[in-house]
Amino acid sequence: MDLFALLSSGLAFFIVAISPGPATVSNATIAMSHGQKTSFVYATGLSASLFVWGVIAMSGMGAILQTSVYLLMALKIFGGLYLLRLAFFSAKEAMNSSNDKLEKLQSHNSLRAWFMKGFVLNMSNPKSVLAWMAALSVGVQADAGFSQLLAGLLVCTFAAFASNYIYSICFSFNGAMKAYQRFRRWVSGAVAGLFSIASIGLIRSAFSKSPG
Repeated sequence: MDLFALLSSGLAFFIVAISPGPATVSNATIAMSHGQKTSFVYATGLSASLFVWGVIAMSGMGAILQTSVYLLMALKIFGGLYLLRLAFFSAKEAMNSSNDKLEKLQSHNSLRAWFMKGFVLNMSNPKSVLAWMAALSVGVQADAGFSQLLAGLLVCTFAAFASNYIYSICFSFNGAMKAYQRFRRWVSGAVAGLFSIASIGLIRSAFSKSPG
């Protein structure tokens, strides 16, 4: 088993996972608005769903998914609608001028609910399986046995958890949280715009002729 190849696979996945996108932006926003503990739980949900996508990719179902036009279309539409839902709530936060009312509403979310929010967000993005297939192809040979596939899965899963926890740590510092409280409405508005763009892009890709 080539250790260097496995580390290369993990690094490739880490770069993809830590790149700015709906998941990382939402995690950063939660870290700034709710603190490190809540963000860690949310990040765990994000990472757990990436692990599930990794199992799907490793089992060969990822390739089947990419060739199943209607299943992939349904997943993309679901993912786009879920992102649109997140955009709506972010826009609602941006229009809410009362921090007290907002904090009261957010306090009803349990840690389990935050975990599920993160889990559903990444599970609603079928393009995650593409990231897994690309990363595994870097360090795992086509004729690899189960042990090598499992090693690749574990290395990339570690990279997924590390990238999400880095966002939780970096954006939960007092400075970041104070800045968020000051510019909360602007940040929420920007996040709403990002989610809207990502939603439209995912839904449009569902009806494109290209399978990717």
